[in-house]
Amino acid sequence: MLFGLALVALALRAGFRMRRLRTRGARPERGLLASHLRVARPAVPLLLAGFLAGPLSALLLRDWTPFGTLHAWLGLLAASLFGTAGWLGWRMQQGRLGRDRGAHLHGLLGTLGVLVGALAAAAGMVLLP
Repeated sequence: MLFGLALVALALRAGFRMRRLRTRGARPERGLLASHLRVARPAVPLLLAGFLAGPLSALLLRDWTPFGTLHAWLGLLAASLFGTAGWLGWRMQQGRLGRDRGAHLHGLLGTLGVLVGALAAAAGMVLLP
């Protein structure tokens, strides 16, 4: 999961750079979108798979109640934010969502996903064996 969070942090960095250039009216840097997509595309499914593995691990391996911790609920929120941001990004790439509004919402949800994901990681430290 930490690897997935590192990937989305890199995608967020590239996204911030694209936004900064767009708001200044500057030309986009060559390859910046490609680098954003290169790390974001595998990161979102990786994080969602990790999220799904959490409740299964709690139930089958640790004999815990799934969603019995703050870590689980923060993970659910982070997974929802990442999934929605990924879906919006895919819709923008397909040309089915306006760039201005779509990019703003996509960036907001992605940023919140990284923040909540970091909180979930911190909350999960107490659960480590």
